[in-house]
Amino acid sequence: MKKIIKQSEPRSLVEHRIKQRANENANYDNYPDKDKLRESLLKEQGYLCCYCMSRITLDLERMKIEHWKPYTKYESLRLDYQNLLGVCKGNEGARPSKQHCDTKKGDSELTINPIEGDKNCENLIRYRPDGKIYSDDVSINRDLNETLNLNLDFLKKNRKAALDVVIRKLDEKFPNKTWAKITVQKEIDRLNTKDENGFYDEYCQFIVSYLKSKL
Repeated sequence: MKKIIKQSEPRSLVEHRIKQRANENANYDNYPDKDKLRESLLKEQGYLCCYCMSRITLDLERMKIEHWKPYTKYESLRLDYQNLLGVCKGNEGARPSKQHCDTKKGDSELTINPIEGDKNCENLIRYRPDGKIYSDDVSINRDLNETLNLNLDFLKKNRKAALDVVIRKLDEKFPNKTWAKITVQKEIDRLNTKDENGFYDEYCQFIVSYLKSKL
């Protein structure tokens, strides 16, 4: 999970919220500019799912809008941009044990929040080299393993495969030698920076966590 720094929300969302407050029959369901909202969320997140860090795009088959605090319990936050995130489909339609991210979460509430705040999620989440995600905080660990189901085998394998690509690149640069720390730091900086298209690498925070252990 990578921290998300919220940017300016779409003007149309602000206007729709004003209509809602004026009792003009405006709500999330009839908000007409969801494509613009999706685009804003994707740009903030570097086109990654806010939970598993898999690639998401504007394709409706690959992305949906998540309410961090579930709207079934917090209707007043349904149009609150600070409560909105972009997520993958999370194996929609599969049996619950194979679902993940928002699809698995449903109406449950989370302790961990990828939006930058008092608690930076990047400092609260850890990874093992095999791709497993965990936390020393019991509540957050429950979020990761049970509520979001982020340790499904295929997710761990995908994270490990992304790391292996970077390891091979560094090994080729430093055959039979210890990786130069300055090169490792440059790779960390690259992974923490969106590319020219505004994309982060998939599973970038997992790779960053591993590389930091090598400094």
